[in-house]
Amino acid sequence: MKPDDPLLRILACPLDKGPLHLVTPDEALYNPRLRRRYPIVDGVPQLLPDSGEQVTDDEHEDLLRRLAP
Repeated sequence: MKPDDPLLRILACPLDKGPLHLVTPDEALYNPRLRRRYPIVDGVPQLLPDSGEQVTDDEHEDLLRRLAP
């Protein structure tokens, strides 16, 4: 998935229905409001509530720095 992919404009967090942000280079979608990261496997976002993982405070700060523009 690339930062300019039109799919990014319509994807939403399965928990709070808010927007997700692409994190590069590890190809994940991130919800900074809930501090949850969702993997992208073979180009397919894994957006089931159980597929997301909670991140620590340190990981959160790192992910915010790496968000795609």
